[in-house]
Amino acid sequence: MRRTIPSTTALICFEAAARHESFTKAAQELSLTQGAVCRQIAGLEALLNVELFRRSQRGVKLSEAGLSYSRQVATQLDAVERDTLSVMRQQGASVIELAVVPTFGTQWLLPRLKDFQSEHPQITVNLTNRTRPFLFADTTFDAAIYFGDADWPGTQAHRLMSENPLPVCSPDLLGCQDTLSAEQIAALPLLQQTTRPYAWRQWFGSLGLSIAQDLAGPRYELFSMLAQAAMHQMGIALIPPFLIQRELLEGRLVVAHRHVLTSDKAYYLMIPERKVASESLGAFRRWLVDNAKQYVACGNTREES
Repeated sequence: MRRTIPSTTALICFEAAARHESFTKAAQELSLTQGAVCRQIAGLEALLNVELFRRSQRGVKLSEAGLSYSRQVATQLDAVERDTLSVMRQQGASVIELAVVPTFGTQWLLPRLKDFQSEHPQITVNLTNRTRPFLFADTTFDAAIYFGDADWPGTQAHRLMSENPLPVCSPDLLGCQDTLSAEQIAALPLLQQTTRPYAWRQWFGSLGLSIAQDLAGPRYELFSMLAQAAMHQMGIALIPPFLIQRELLEGRLVVAHRHVLTSDKAYYLMIPERKVASESLGAFRRWLVDNAKQYVACGNTREES
C-alpha cells in the first residue's frame, strides 16, 4: 500500500517558510529560488487539501492548520536528522537503547557505566526512564532493566539483585534515639512508593504486626522522590540502601530500624528473544551481570561516586 507522505523537499521548504513566515527567507536559507519554494508549498497544500499560509500583499502568515502542521513537521525532521547523523557517526559502532527504572539508573548504573564505555568504546548505551513493563515490539528499546518477578513474555531474564529496603528518615526525626521501634514508626507519616503499594504492610507483617494505617500516607512514584521527602522530614520511607548510599554517608538520611524487607522480586535485565544473539547486548549483559554479582558479593558496600 502506497503511503501518503509528501516529498522531503516539500516538507523542508515548508518548515523553513513556516519558521521564517517568509518564502523569500526560506529560499535564501535553502539556496533555492523563491519560485521553487512557492511551488513546493503549493504542491504540499494541494496534497493536503489545506491552506497552510494566508497570502497578502504584505507577505504570508501561517494559518491555524499550518501552525499545527509546522510544529509536527519540525519535530519529525529533527528526528530524521538526528537519526541520520547518528548512523553517519557510528561507522560500525553499536547503539543499545535501554529502558531503565529511574533511580536504579541514576544511582547504581550510571556511576558504573563509564567502566563499560572504557571496555567497549564502540558501544553506546542510551538510557530512557520506564517504570513498568511494555511491549518491546511497540518501541525502539533493545533491552530493559526493571524491578519485578521476571514474568515478561517474549524475553530472556537475567537477575541482577534484590532491593532489601529498610526504614530511613531524617536524623531530626530520631532526635536523641539511635533507632525507632516498629510501633514508633507506625505512629509517623508513612511515605508510600507508588509501584510498591503494599511495602509497609509487608514490612510490618514480617514483624508480626498489623497496622491499621499501613497503606496511608503520600505516594511518590520514584525512590528519589521518597528520599527527598524523607530528608525534608515529611515522614519515614522504605528505600533500598544501595539507592541512597550518598545520603546515608553524608548523614542526610539515617536508618530508623535495621529490619530489612525481603522479597522474591528483584532487578532484572530483560532482553527480547529476538535480540539475544546481538553481540553488543551480549557484551553489555555479561558486564552488567558480573558487576551486579560483585556488588552483591561485597555486601552492597561500594560507595557511589
